[in-house]
Amino acid sequence: MSRSHRGEQIVLASNNAGKLREIGQLLAGAQIRIRPQGDFGVPEAEETGLTFVENAIIKARNASAHSGLAAIADDSGIEVDALRGAPGIYSARYAGAGASDEENLRKLLSDLAEAPEAERTGRFQCVLVYLRHPEDPTPLICQGTWEGRILTTPRGTNGFGYDPIFFVPTHGCSSAELDPETKNSLSHRGQALRQLQRLLES
Repeated sequence: MSRSHRGEQIVLASNNAGKLREIGQLLAGAQIRIRPQGDFGVPEAEETGLTFVENAIIKARNASAHSGLAAIADDSGIEVDALRGAPGIYSARYAGAGASDEENLRKLLSDLAEAPEAERTGRFQCVLVYLRHPEDPTPLICQGTWEGRILTTPRGTNGFGYDPIFFVPTHGCSSAELDPETKNSLSHRGQALRQLQRLLES
């Protein structure tokens, strides 16, 4: 079975407008139409996996089963070395279920209050999964990693999540101080998306 064909519709296992725009733009060259799972009334999947890969597959399988289409899902988060990789897969709910970006960010800064500068290293991770159908035994799995450091105070107003406290050494500023085009060229999600684009087009 071929992986994809031009003009194919793929469901995105997310209703996040930012993710939809980012992924849609990158896959436009392959003439693939990305539609959010909300268009098909897909219920949110319960993320019971213990890794980014497991959670991405759970979300993609759920979206594909409810929509009848091939599906893309991403699972991403931030890993901090001083916290032994936390928040990791719990990044979106680090301060509790339903926590806001601001609450999660504040909890991370609080947990790192005593950490010396040398131990404030960390990275954003993104795993993207593509399933042709819910029982696809060989999903495409792409991963992107973005290395940086955790600041002591937020900087910048672009982006979302932990962007204001993620320092990008190559550019000397926070992720939230980068323009969207530069961020997409560097970021974990941008890396994973470009891998996926190449695989779908091949």
